[in-house]
Amino acid sequence: MSGSDTHAFYDLHTHGFVRVATSTPKVRTADIAYNAEGIIEQARMADAQHVDLLVYPELSLSSYALDDLHLQSALLDGVEAQVDVIVEASCELSPVLVFGAPLRRNGRIYNCALVVTRGELLGVIPKSYLPNYREYYEKRWFAHGRECVGLTIRCGEREVPFGTDLIFSAGNLPGFIFGIEICEDFWSPNPPGTMAALAGATILLNLSASNITIGKSDERHLLSRASSSRSICAYAYSASGHGESTTDLAWDGQGMIYELGDLLVESVRFDLDPELCVADVDTRRILSERMRMQTFNDAAEAADRPEDRYRRVTFEHAVTRADIGLRRPVRRFPFVPNRAHKLDEDCYEAFNIQVDALMRRIRATGPACLVIGISGGLDSTHALIVAAKAMDRLGRPRTDIRGYTMPGFATSDGTRSNAWRLMEAFGITAGEIDIRPTATMMLQNIGHPFGEGQPVYDTTFENVQAGLRTDYLFRLAGRHGGWVIGTGDLSELALGWCTYGVGDHMSHYGVNAGVPKTLIQYLIGWTTQTSQFDEGVDAVLADILDTEISPELVPAGEDGQIQSTQSIIGPYELNDFFLHHIIRWGQKPSHVAFLAWHSWKDAKSGLWPIDFPEDAKNEYDLATIARWLENFLKRFFGFSQFKRSALPNGPKVSAGGALSPRGDWRAPSDAVADTWLAELAHALPPLDD
Repeated sequence: MSGSDTHAFYDLHTHGFVRVATSTPKVRTADIAYNAEGIIEQARMADAQHVDLLVYPELSLSSYALDDLHLQSALLDGVEAQVDVIVEASCELSPVLVFGAPLRRNGRIYNCALVVTRGELLGVIPKSYLPNYREYYEKRWFAHGRECVGLTIRCGEREVPFGTDLIFSAGNLPGFIFGIEICEDFWSPNPPGTMAALAGATILLNLSASNITIGKSDERHLLSRASSSRSICAYAYSASGHGESTTDLAWDGQGMIYELGDLLVESVRFDLDPELCVADVDTRRILSERMRMQTFNDAAEAADRPEDRYRRVTFEHAVTRADIGLRRPVRRFPFVPNRAHKLDEDCYEAFNIQVDALMRRIRATGPACLVIGISGGLDSTHALIVAAKAMDRLGRPRTDIRGYTMPGFATSDGTRSNAWRLMEAFGITAGEIDIRPTATMMLQNIGHPFGEGQPVYDTTFENVQAGLRTDYLFRLAGRHGGWVIGTGDLSELALGWCTYGVGDHMSHYGVNAGVPKTLIQYLIGWTTQTSQFDEGVDAVLADILDTEISPELVPAGEDGQIQSTQSIIGPYELNDFFLHHIIRWGQKPSHVAFLAWHSWKDAKSGLWPIDFPEDAKNEYDLATIARWLENFLKRFFGFSQFKRSALPNGPKVSAGGALSPRGDWRAPSDAVADTWLAELAHALPPLDD
């Protein structure tokens, strides 16, 4: 599919993406025609890559390190002449070009950013803060632009808007709105880009010269990340590179693009060749976060509503409506730590949030013991890991943890064995209660066919077992003066995959309530890799990680196939992906499907955590993603909220969100999923092609 034949689902602009690029063009000191040629060459390369917005370094047309040559009329005349050349060349190019040049106005020279698109110079923004310390001497040549508001400037035969009160907006693409800073502006305590963001800009551009010294790259990353996070925007930074004068300074050509604190892409530094650094910015995610984060809107109000003071220069942007791929990292496992250099620290935080929360609850209530149902599965295993570490740190014996395995009609020998091995390895007080006799009696009492010997394995059959297990745990807690630790996780709560009331839905404290299944899998692996316990524990944990996820409530079929949770409610890796993008960012189902498809469509797409199991490389086509997303929407929005509205206490763990009715997620229990299902159905292309 290409061009106008492409279904809107595959089009970036339909989903609110703007393809942004930073450029390190070829440059030669004071050679304006050469530099203009370099700017145009990069613009053509960007056009071929369907870039929407391209930012160049500071003073890229004249070159930056010119010293008193900035004051030469011949050079300034040459700049204006080459601006005309660039504007003319832009007529057939799709990117909006933002490049730097020195321009004269009213007897002053300004260090400027020029915005050009489709044969038009839209406007000019002067630099607000001029460095005049250490190696910098800009006040010798330039006037600051802080008081330039509501003005125009003549460049050649054009009179265009001029001032620090400009933002630029694509009238046909909501969300494509950008503001501009120039180098030192974002080193200042009050960067002007912040005000542009408060005025509505979703993307901030920084045209920078910024010579390179040891450690300065890290500083640029720090400021770009902070700007994109604090101003809730995308931030694209482009620094001067090879070709600038090295009389006293050196240049590395660093380019990078951040979005809401996340690094999307960065350039190769010290590259001799011109370079584009390209990423797709999600303006819908940005705008959604601004709606959610009232602090941003309060700040705009406190700043006397800058949107009323800024001039918005509107332009029509070329829209290709083509499937041009997605140029941004999309994490397959958004809840799971993914930073190699921070891997251990992130896991340590996640684990210790749970441990510390449980320790506080133990100290506050002083239970004689903790009671946990141990199934041999992932969730109860992780809850026991957390409980054991909490008891160790509190100086209490692990025998104060009372673990019970309660085999039912479908409990396998493998999980029962793992449960016992786990309890013995941890040295807790262990017990076993066979719930089958009691479950059979209850099924008989309520007139269920199974009580009469018929193999009917319906929801009632399953819930009787789940309910009895929790009922036993509560009575055991009362008997021994303790309380029940909940084992259910965030993924199960999202899908309503728990038995309500006196079932696995309920506990005295749910340590796993803020941890999704994919993160639990990873944390158990991290526990073994970092030797949190002894080798005996590690061996059992490795076996549990290799076990099929199953509630083990329905006996295996004649073919020996056991009940598989993921065959019923969908792969947890997809469900956790859906959950993150819907509860954290409030994204539309079609947008979530688009991201999931780009992340999972082949084994090479998407990003997965370091050392994650091989099944992280699974592939899902769009039809499969759509089927499980529809199932997720029905379960999440349609009939599971009443369970979440009555959750016991439990700590939030991930910034990706939690579902406590007292925290991240507050929703009516009787809402319906129709709106979300309709949006998905309307947006999807035909899936039988």
